[in-house]
Amino acid sequence: MATSGTSTFNMDFPEIAEEAWERAGREMRSGYDLRTARRSMNLLTIEWANRGINLWTIREATISLTKGTIEYGLSSNAIDALEVNLRTDDGDTAKQRDLPLTRTSASVYAGIPNKLTQGRPTQVWVDRQQSKPVAHVWPVPDKDTYKINYWYLIRIDDAGEGAYEADMPFRFLPCLVAGLAYYIAMKTPELSDRVVMLKQIYDEQFALAADEDREKVSARFVPRIGYP
Repeated sequence: MATSGTSTFNMDFPEIAEEAWERAGREMRSGYDLRTARRSMNLLTIEWANRGINLWTIREATISLTKGTIEYGLSSNAIDALEVNLRTDDGDTAKQRDLPLTRTSASVYAGIPNKLTQGRPTQVWVDRQQSKPVAHVWPVPDKDTYKINYWYLIRIDDAGEGAYEADMPFRFLPCLVAGLAYYIAMKTPELSDRVVMLKQIYDEQFALAADEDREKVSARFVPRIGYP
């Protein structure tokens, strides 16, 4: 039997909203139905960011450090930094090194007696401010040749005001539609009897997507043994 020979199926936002409304129990009938679905989809993707790490939302970036400067803003769409390294001798194939920076808490950073001490940075506190995260390095850079190389989580793009595709891989489309149907039913009185069922389906679909979206490598745990 012949097949289509293609594997490019995707859905733009009106199609996603239409499918979600139908799963919730009725057809999408008006511009308001589309508008309220768009608002729910944006809230849904924010919920995903709160659930944990989605591998497809990880990006890499670098920041040039300046001698005597403590604070450095991360990318404007960053939610949080995952790994932060100090890069030395950037671009030199013989000398370039990425040295992990120890991530500290606000209380540990606040307890540093002299935050103006200069040297090669070894620690970083990521202050997750409302606009974007800000990295505080210590010791303060003592020269201009250092860079921060970091991996960070990005915020998923909004649904938008047109026929845009969802900012996610096709693997998450079933989860997106299921979650949107659940969100729609929660705020539509005549569909309230379907909320529990839709919530169960959404949880199942998210678990499937999240379980597939993970590092498929072996894990090895080595205990840290210290001596007083």
